[in-house]
Parts: sequence; C-alpha cells; structure tokens
Amino acid sequence: QVQLVESGGGLVQAGGSLRLSCAASGSIFSINVMGWYRQAPGKQRELVAVITSGGTTTYADSVKGRFTISRDNGKKMVYLQMNALKPEDTAVYYCRLQVVGTTTTWYWGQGTQVTVSS
Repeated sequence: QVQLVESGGGLVQAGGSLRLSCAASGSIFSINVMGWYRQAPGKQRELVAVITSGGTTTYADSVKGRFTISRDNGKKMVYLQMNALKPEDTAVYYCRLQVVGTTTTWYWGQGTQVTVSS
C-alpha cells in the first residue's frame, strides 16, 4: 500500500508564491514519473508539470516560466514551486506518482487547495 500526502496549499494574493509538497510512503521500490495536476471548479483535471526519474521536466504552457517542479528521490518527495501566481491558478492541486513496488501503479494524492485572490 502506498500513501501520498500533500501540503503547502493556501490563500495567496496575485503575484505571490506558494510551494507544494507531496510525500510518498509505503511499499515503494522506486518512483518513476512524479507530477502535479490541478482541477478548477467546473473544469477537467489538467496536467501542470511532470518530472521523470531522469530529471526531465514538462510543463503546461500556462505555467511555464512561473512554476518549477523538483523531486527528492531519497525522501520520496516531489515539490511544486509556484511564483507569480494568478487568480486563474486557483484550483485543487493533486500529485500523481508512478510507483514501482510489487507492481507498477499510478497513485493520486488527496489534493490541496490553492486560492489566488486578485
């Protein structure tokens, strides 16, 4: 069993910054892809950023230059540094990890709310 715990969400003014963290625990041999997704009210969940085990990163166009994804393999954690936040970044943010254990499985975190006021 694998558990993901997210933290770091909150309320921030436009132009501000937040750092999200996602910690994985449980039966984990290694973690391949680590990513962040978000879902705004009335909208579909969308990819924000992903990082591979080799460190290759991919970002949604809407966050390029403002958000940075990083990982700490020893701590089994993934981070999302969000700068220059905009009201349209308001959403529930979820981490998603591809975990290699007895099988290779994708797991979702429970989500953390990010609200950006104008």
